[in-house]
Amino acid sequence: MSKKEKIIIVGAGLCGSLLALRMAQRGHQVVVYEKRGDMRLEEVDAGRSINLALSARGMMALDRVGLRKTITASCIPMNGRMIHPLDGNSFNSPYSGRSEDYINSVSRSDLNILLLNEADYNEDVTLHFDSPVKEVDLKNAAVKYIDPKTKELKSDQGDIVIGTDGAGSVVRRSLMSRTTELLFNYEQNFLRHGYKELSIPPTADGGWLIEKNALHIWPRGHFMIIALPNLDGSFTVTMFHPYGSDIGFNALGSDEKVKAFFEKYFPQLIEYIPDYINEYNQNPVGNLGTIKCYPWQAYGKTLIMGDASHAIVPFYGQGMNSSFEDVRVFDDMMDKYGDDWNTIFKKFQDARVDNTNAIADLAIDNFYEMRDKVDDRNFMLKRKLEMQLEQTFPEYYSKYSLVTFKPKLGYHDAMVQGRNQDKILLNICDEVKDVSEIDLNSVFQKLQKLNA
Repeated sequence: MSKKEKIIIVGAGLCGSLLALRMAQRGHQVVVYEKRGDMRLEEVDAGRSINLALSARGMMALDRVGLRKTITASCIPMNGRMIHPLDGNSFNSPYSGRSEDYINSVSRSDLNILLLNEADYNEDVTLHFDSPVKEVDLKNAAVKYIDPKTKELKSDQGDIVIGTDGAGSVVRRSLMSRTTELLFNYEQNFLRHGYKELSIPPTADGGWLIEKNALHIWPRGHFMIIALPNLDGSFTVTMFHPYGSDIGFNALGSDEKVKAFFEKYFPQLIEYIPDYINEYNQNPVGNLGTIKCYPWQAYGKTLIMGDASHAIVPFYGQGMNSSFEDVRVFDDMMDKYGDDWNTIFKKFQDARVDNTNAIADLAIDNFYEMRDKVDDRNFMLKRKLEMQLEQTFPEYYSKYSLVTFKPKLGYHDAMVQGRNQDKILLNICDEVKDVSEIDLNSVFQKLQKLNA
């Protein structure tokens, strides 16, 4: 780095706080503007955040700021999915045939608070809360924001502005305002499903009522419930549920209907969620959407990353991981190109856009897989075959493992390779009744030729 430069970051969420910390570690002066209050001092609204699955890509980014060990202490490893069909015969579906492969359940707010604290400890980081940015001068790296004390509109200017302000990004909207000049493309798609959070409490002695080291899924065709473990013995339970049907969120308008719905579709779960009716009534319904756009930068002065540039649905557990990967790739670009922001911004967006579009598509695919297929005969047979292949040939990675456990492989390449593998394996499974009928060596050789 040739000189200390002033970097304005809009948004102090997970991506923004990690980026602020890393840029300060590189010696830059960092100023962060966040529209919300300081979550370290204010209670986070209940029911508005999904527990996160931290995996290898996110961990690689945390290595850059020296926090892997600290954050791992706040995680619960999850080795696979525990599937709970309606008939009550639950079964475990491992994520991988390799014992060292697992993902981590972590609290969104706890992780964000840790990153904010680490950033705040650095004298080169200044955090402004309750300070919503209202305007962005794309060419001059300047912002106008509301001062939390005077409520007046004030200005600040840096050398660059980076928007990490989420799916509703004001920085992205500033890029969109120059659609013709920047040839800015924007695509937003919502699932016809929303989500609502419930909870499984801990046992009296702080233990877990159901299997601790698993992501639990109750698949029911057009809807499902999942649960992720917390350190205090509780589970964060999330309903993913349609709109516009006779059992949709909009139709369950009374305690009686909610009770009847759970008794019909989730009878085994009810004993673990004693306060589900109150939580259902109190917690809001959140929307689930995908955002794709391009370009991510303008004039070598303004850039967007994280959800501001590529918001995805949570069903591959890669939303946070892909945003953290943005920070790592951006850091790599700075190693290559110093402080040539124009080059860095262009190289960064072009290195990321195909990959983030790929994980967005994979996340939609995984929604239908988790909802509809995890207890399907052919799907279960394919997963069993994949586990045996990974156990027998550790160099083989299933599509899920390529995305989740091979962080140096781009999402796009993981998607292409994984989908091609899936076609072969599903065709094989369609012709047999059990994995014991399959010659693993022959399948592995076929897959090796495919990926050569």
